[in-house]
Amino acid sequence: MKIQFITSAFNGMAQRLWVELDRLNHQVIVTYPNENLVSQTQSIDPELIIAPFLTAKIPEIIWKNYVCMIVHPGIAGDRGASSLDWAILRKRPVWGVTILQAVEKMDAGPIWASVEFKMRDLTKGELYRHEVTQAAAKGILQALQNFEQGDFKPTPLDYENPNVKGRWNPKTKQKDFAFSWADAVEDILRKIRAADSDPGVLVELDGQAFFAYGGHREGQIQGGQGQILAQRNQAICVGAGAGAIWLTHLKSVEPGSIKLPAMLVLAQKNIPKSELSPFESVDYPTWQEIRFEQEGEIGYLYFDFYNGAMSTNQCQRLREAIVEAKTKVQMLVLMGGRDVWSNGIHLNVIEAAKNSAQESWENIHAIDDLILEIINSTSHYIVAALQGNAGAGGVSLALAADKVMTRNGIVLNPHTKNMGLYGSEYWTYLLPQRIGYKKALRFTEDCLPWGVQVAYEVGLIDDYFGETNSEFVAEVKRKALEIKHLPYFDKLIRAKKFQRRKDERDKTLAKYREEELEKMHKNFFDDDWDYAYKRFCFVHKIPDSTTQVAKDLYRTRREIYRKRKWERLDYDGE
Repeated sequence: MKIQFITSAFNGMAQRLWVELDRLNHQVIVTYPNENLVSQTQSIDPELIIAPFLTAKIPEIIWKNYVCMIVHPGIAGDRGASSLDWAILRKRPVWGVTILQAVEKMDAGPIWASVEFKMRDLTKGELYRHEVTQAAAKGILQALQNFEQGDFKPTPLDYENPNVKGRWNPKTKQKDFAFSWADAVEDILRKIRAADSDPGVLVELDGQAFFAYGGHREGQIQGGQGQILAQRNQAICVGAGAGAIWLTHLKSVEPGSIKLPAMLVLAQKNIPKSELSPFESVDYPTWQEIRFEQEGEIGYLYFDFYNGAMSTNQCQRLREAIVEAKTKVQMLVLMGGRDVWSNGIHLNVIEAAKNSAQESWENIHAIDDLILEIINSTSHYIVAALQGNAGAGGVSLALAADKVMTRNGIVLNPHTKNMGLYGSEYWTYLLPQRIGYKKALRFTEDCLPWGVQVAYEVGLIDDYFGETNSEFVAEVKRKALEIKHLPYFDKLIRAKKFQRRKDERDKTLAKYREEELEKMHKNFFDDDWDYAYKRFCFVHKIPDSTTQVAKDLYRTRREIYRKRKWERLDYDGE
């Protein structure tokens, strides 16, 4: 069928549903709710409209003339724009996704499909990317099957039905997330999780107001409630209740501000450091951005970078951790984060830098160094285990490993062209090596998301399994043991060394890097209206960069940035 997507952003949810429909050979056309939407819809004349992520109402002329399926992240009967917020705040044990038809009243249309799932103590963003997205994929396929029957009638919303447990809820406001630093730690964390990743919880720190994100319980550090007690890897620890909480990110309340690592926003140097090595095992809750676990002869390295963005500093620390991990084991499994694997360089940190072009240059060199370390690990067998989505340089990071395994249902975006970048991270070596030059060129030029089924079929990944994190991790560890105990494991290492020497004779890694960075230097320092503009739209969550409104906003903000004095902190080499 010809299916039109009307989506406020082509986010992870929209990409996952696009992948599912594309795999079934449907023609999916993505549009945004702007001033041209009605004329675009009339021109497309779709057989069906799906709204995977929508923050605006569909015009009446559209929903009256076409069947419009809305993906709502709530159980049957739930209505309102803050479904997940309320589900977390109210500690709902079970939640779901409903596929309903657009009508005049918001979320009040007849139901095409509904899928439920068990809740976990996760942030709103993580729940959305995992449980909600998985349920939405199942729900949309069920709804499509019902739609294709022709005679199927969606179920009208009836609050008299005892099976309809949802209700109308207003849009959450800051008062719904408000807390006192004297409240119980778990109550504070629940409110931070409910407001993460948008809008964030409004907090006061040192007499200043900020939006806070990335809350983690701390079980050892203690101090005054609401006082900043320590810093670690640019996060801050704040006294709360009978303990303390780590906040990884803050955002200034100043209009136009963006979310950044907490210490970059605070710009304070006198906060004491609380160091914690990735190789230090602790028996209390805390925040450990990079963490190593060893089970017998196999090492597992976790790196939980917020939203998968990797700054210069984070790339350097991860590389150092890999170097040390290799002194302990011969087989290393890179586990990434529970939520996201990696999305490459840190565009928010780059946008906020005093010299964004120079920070981009330093960041790309740092991630190149990290990937080079993995490629050149010829005495070790390395597995990349992707629990969450990967994009841009994060895909190259995975491909540098000897074997790539992914959780079923994640989305891969092995391209950077839509950010105005040629791309580095040795992609011109790694991607063609996996799938051939023609496919590599096509998929990096098309800038389309990959589902794991297609990625497996073309050879980009080696395996995929597990619907949940726990299922995936358990199977990764089982397969890792199988590999390590193969009678020819040593031959795998020898073959790897041989292949690396052969590849180096054909074309050196230094040459690949030189050619990539020559183009990237132009992207960073010369293409102001391509990379810089697209980066601006990305970090400010402007989905349609083609509109005149977006371009005018960029011109205005660019002048503000030029006048603003961003002070970079000296982290003593961290």
